Amino acid sequence: MGNVERLAPYTGKNPVPAPKAEIGFKYEKDKYDVGHLSPEPSISVKPTRISECPLQIEAKVMNIRIPEYDPKYAIVETQSLNVHAHEELIIDNDHIDPKKWSPLIYNFRHYFGLDHELGKTFRAET
Repeated sequence: MGNVERLAPYTGKNPVPAPKAEIGFKYEKDKYDVGHLSPEPSISVKPTRISECPLQIEAKVMNIRIPEYDPKYAIVETQSLNVHAHEELIIDNDHIDPKKWSPLIYNFRHYFGLDHELGKTFRAET
């Protein structure tokens, strides 16, 4: 969580948009450096990946919809092109071990991890 929070007050937009500047955001060109993170090349997309992130998905944007009721937001539909996972998360050569992956969840300005498993669907293969 520390790496993510180190990035929190920065934006890659220069100049900083007024609404962000008003609440203290600053411009930072190299967010990898500020976050103490390492870039890693992607296979099919231009943006680099974050090496420290245990699970990554390269995706292609298929459709973007801007809702009329609130044009500040976008609904982005994507198609997964490549999935990258740290070795310790992989089981059976092509599955992610849900007991070993603990995503960082941002929920209403608070960070959470996963607690314990509550159950699984009938389709679960692991």
